[in-house]
Amino acid sequence: MQRQIDLELAQLKNALLRMGSLAEQAIGLAVKALVSRDAGMAGQVVGSDEAINRLEVEIDELCLRTMARYQPEARDLRFLAMALKINNDLERMGDQAVNIAERTSDLLKEPLLKPLINIPRMADIVQRMVHDSLDAFVRRDVELARQVCRQDDEVDRYDDQLFRELLTYMMEDPKAITRAVNLILISRHLERIADHATNIAEDVVYLVQGKTIKHHLAGE
Repeated sequence: MQRQIDLELAQLKNALLRMGSLAEQAIGLAVKALVSRDAGMAGQVVGSDEAINRLEVEIDELCLRTMARYQPEARDLRFLAMALKINNDLERMGDQAVNIAERTSDLLKEPLLKPLINIPRMADIVQRMVHDSLDAFVRRDVELARQVCRQDDEVDRYDDQLFRELLTYMMEDPKAITRAVNLILISRHLERIADHATNIAEDVVYLVQGKTIKHHLAGE
């Protein structure tokens, strides 16, 4: 016989997946706006943030209401605690997508500083991490979650490489400083999205195995 709490937990999972889909779309659109230099597309990303914020509030309320109503046992309580954390990570991803769109709007006021090669590559990895972290959550797939965690190092390497490259542009030409700083910030926003995807992946491992892997993945 199905428990009433199971229905609410399923509702919560579906809400998180809707929010994840919105966050994924915002990230993809923000990067596409940058590459295609499309101001209208960047504006769409900024406008999409309200829907993500509304859904974050709804999910928080659903989690807290379920906790208060059912006083859940350990397994269900762990899921609800994780849902609250995932909800926060997804909302932050939406914020970072807006930040990318805003930096893109600034960049469109001036000529392109350099061909965009590494940022799109970095963005591809980041978007895959977001998708896989949510897929791992749905399937309770620990190995996929760990794979997401490992990809974070690759994103960090791209971020460091871009910073060094753009620092050289700024040193060689003061007129490039504003554009270079905006590109550095976009890289940092992508790196932060990857961190949030990693948080979700780490929470999946905790949900399935009751094991915390933050800060010592290599030792697991």
